[in-house]
Amino acid sequence: MAATDATSAPETRSDAEWRDALTPDQYRVLREHGTERAGTSCLLAEKRAGTFTCAGCGAPLFEQGTKFESGTGWPSFFEPLPGAVETTVDRSHWMVRTEVHCARCKGHLGHVFDDGPAPTGLRYCMNGVALNFEPAD
Repeated sequence: MAATDATSAPETRSDAEWRDALTPDQYRVLREHGTERAGTSCLLAEKRAGTFTCAGCGAPLFEQGTKFESGTGWPSFFEPLPGAVETTVDRSHWMVRTEVHCARCKGHLGHVFDDGPAPTGLRYCMNGVALNFEPAD
């Protein structure tokens, strides 16, 4: 049930439906707020024009032009598409961070930090397993 518009109606599925639709790694990250190991995402080297989408529901999240090399081992972006993501306070692991999730399916994507490049100064540090890449035509 892939989406093409981040402003579409919210995606709601039962836990069993999410388990059937996602790989075990995707489920652990998107539904259980897990984190993939640094340096393991094939999307780190992705440099083609295109759009990064939510692996859970297909909503467009980030354009390739906002991706940058952060040196962290996770795909990083300085700006999401308008309305594509939402944030919440994450107090896990003895720290306070800002969690980023898909606005449509609420899947956990990663965290945002204020140490990114201009023009926003933000670093959206995303789990590659939570994303898919759609090359431009």
